[in-house]
Amino acid sequence: MSVTVRDIAKVAGVSVGTVSRALKNQPGMTEDTRKQIRQIAKSLGYDFDRLQSEPIRRIAFLLHRQHNTLTANPFFSAVLHGAEDACRQSDASLSFLAVGPADPVMAQLSRHEVDALLCVGFFEPELLQLLKQAGKPMVLVDQWSMDFACVNPDNETGGYLVTRHLLESGRRRIAFLASSLAHYSIRQRERGYRRALFEAKVLADPALDVIAPPGVDVETGMALAMQQLLALPERPDAIFAYNDAAALIALRICQEAGLSVPGDIAIVGFDDIEMAALSNPPLSTVAVDKALLGRRGVELLVQRATPGEEIVPVELVLRSSS
Repeated sequence: MSVTVRDIAKVAGVSVGTVSRALKNQPGMTEDTRKQIRQIAKSLGYDFDRLQSEPIRRIAFLLHRQHNTLTANPFFSAVLHGAEDACRQSDASLSFLAVGPADPVMAQLSRHEVDALLCVGFFEPELLQLLKQAGKPMVLVDQWSMDFACVNPDNETGGYLVTRHLLESGRRRIAFLASSLAHYSIRQRERGYRRALFEAKVLADPALDVIAPPGVDVETGMALAMQQLLALPERPDAIFAYNDAAALIALRICQEAGLSVPGDIAIVGFDDIEMAALSNPPLSTVAVDKALLGRRGVELLVQRATPGEEIVPVELVLRSSS
């Protein structure tokens, strides 16, 4: 005979409602009580798969605090809109939470009484493991881990297409400008960049692979990294920036230095945010269907997808900057 919630309540000496809230990780008790009830359920052989049959009605859209900036906003706002559209289709509600490693994350989740987590952008592995302890369905968007279902742009192909375009345009000293290689998406874009150089038999100059210095904001870091590139004895003739915000900073620094774009130096970004087409000159970039990332993330949650990666195609968009 299968173990019921009533059986667990009897052994734990609590009400059926308390057991139900503990198993669903809902608020209304201390964390010690929750853990004790879940341990009793496990020892009795309770089938936790029963919880998987209940529909997901409340989803938390989690964004790392480092992404909650004006430069990151154009990308992640579009992902959020896509997630909202999918929630309306699935009759689910969406809560937005900006979180960081030092935040009381579990307490925040309890207050919102969510059924599932949509983690968007970079998260430290330690923070992902903490979130996993909530015991709720969880999907990553614009990030990867072998433990979860993930949705990502085809970052490597995008990086490859950018670099191949620049090579075919006659550029040979192509720099890769990044904020940090800790982010999965940036590493994949760099991988595509290196693959295109390798196929073209162009030696990758380590001096052209530049990461922003730590301890400063993104805009300052990108400006310093770009100035470092322009100060080289033999400066680059092209810049592949890890995203459009960085590419627009690179464009400004080049123009302030008296360089013409693309005459002296070509610049290409990634993501195709709205400002990319409005810059002077308009920015070449890689178009990412950002809303689709959000929609697919929610759909995978509703479907309770197993761990694995879904890749969303990208498209090279050529404008006057290259």
